Amino acid sequence: MTYHRVLVKLGTNLLTGGSERLNLEIMSSLVGQMARLHKQGLEVIIVSSGAIAAGRQRLGPIKERKDIPFKQVLAAVGQSRLMDAYDQLFSWHEITIAQTLLTRTDLSERLSYLNARNTLLALLELRVIPIVNENDVVAVDEIRETRFGDNDNLSAMVASLADADLLMLLTDTDGLYDTDPNENPSAKLIKRVDRIDASIESLAGISSSMRGTGGMATKIEAAKLATSSGVAVVIANGQEPEVITRLVDGESIGTYFQPITSKLESRKRWLLSQITKGKIVVDSGAAMALQKQNRSLLAAGITETDGKFERGDIVNIFDDENESEIACGISNYSSDDIAIIKGAHSDKIMELLGYEYGTEVVHRDNLVLL
Repeated sequence: MTYHRVLVKLGTNLLTGGSERLNLEIMSSLVGQMARLHKQGLEVIIVSSGAIAAGRQRLGPIKERKDIPFKQVLAAVGQSRLMDAYDQLFSWHEITIAQTLLTRTDLSERLSYLNARNTLLALLELRVIPIVNENDVVAVDEIRETRFGDNDNLSAMVASLADADLLMLLTDTDGLYDTDPNENPSAKLIKRVDRIDASIESLAGISSSMRGTGGMATKIEAAKLATSSGVAVVIANGQEPEVITRLVDGESIGTYFQPITSKLESRKRWLLSQITKGKIVVDSGAAMALQKQNRSLLAAGITETDGKFERGDIVNIFDDENESEIACGISNYSSDDIAIIKGAHSDKIMELLGYEYGTEVVHRDNLVLL
């Protein structure tokens, strides 16, 4: 399979080499591999742990506490140091990065989901590498050490959000084994999983991490979420030489999880499962651009709206000529906004509204044809 958009999740144990601090030698190697992919034209997103470890390193020998505020303090201190390390390492390759702090609430609420998706896709279009982390200062799910894990599930949600082709869960273990390799020298690596069923989930309790808050259970949970969204997943050892580039080249490393649906079908199923809030009617030219040219819906092609909806709501799109539904998608503008800008050229939106959320009323990345 040819991958174009790759999400790389880097765990705490990997980034620290199992120590108390960030291991810049390991980070440099990983960054070098991602830089090569970037220069080959691939799009790369990183979900990175390590902020708490970086904070612990910066504060030095202080009395360790287990309460949530203390870990939030470590994250607050360490996040800038983590990003500074990435910035310096990617600068050597003349690559620009962008910090993106998210909470799982951001990805479950309508407007924040749309804003996060549009921002990530815009960064990729500008050839900037987004580095995503849980916003530990305000979100406590991860650092409470709940089932969400060490950014594993966040990486699966971002992979789905950004339509990634491949999610690499890079850790300090070689993948999923049939029994615990620490206790059984004859344990066998499971190289391929076509469907995550009860037998696979029963193996998830083995090989948990020490420094991170994740483990194999959260990785299996993340793989289940991502593969159901049409994203291929690999759990592999991040210290394997050139693991990132070799995985993109299709080499069998670690445990590969086959997607159970296509990305298009997954997005279509998600959009169709949501409650639509209104209708946008377009002229024949706009209908042609959507159906034949894979274009976004612009204000110029809209003739009318029906129903009251807000920015971020899902709407049905109808062809004015034959009164048939041709698509559905997430609207960047409310029905009140569209009533003002319909029929106008995109460069007039700011003049007409006094603000704008982009030139597209419904971006092609947020739209499916019916």
